[in-house]
Amino acid sequence: MISNTCKTAIRAVIYLASKRPASEKVGIVEIAKQIDVSEHTLGKILQALVRHNVINSTKGPSGGFYLTEDQTDQPIMNIVEAVDGKMAFKECGLGLSKCSENHPCPIHHIYKEGRQIIENLFKENRVKDLCLPVNEKIAYLIG
Repeated sequence: MISNTCKTAIRAVIYLASKRPASEKVGIVEIAKQIDVSEHTLGKILQALVRHNVINSTKGPSGGFYLTEDQTDQPIMNIVEAVDGKMAFKECGLGLSKCSENHPCPIHHIYKEGRQIIENLFKENRVKDLCLPVNEKIAYLIG
């Protein structure tokens, strides 16, 4: 449904949101360490998120990545769409290219229900909603 790259992007954005206010910019080394991912992989992901205005970045000695207050209020779906595209929740559960209501795969109708639940979760929850449990140490970004 969503790629591992997208999952990493969501974790990175939640970590950045936990470092608000925007005056506290976070470097790629810190983010990579805190979410347990390689700096190289993370760099590509973060730049894609900047291009889609999901997060911000500044260069220089006091630079880094950060979110504005408005960006913490965006739905998680914005991250999914920036990384995996708008069709992330339209794909067949078995990976068939011609799966549809008229030509369903064996799990089409069951998978469609589960996919809709997860899509709604990403549309209804905002970055700040997922940041709070992390800040309160009742949820974690690494395993």
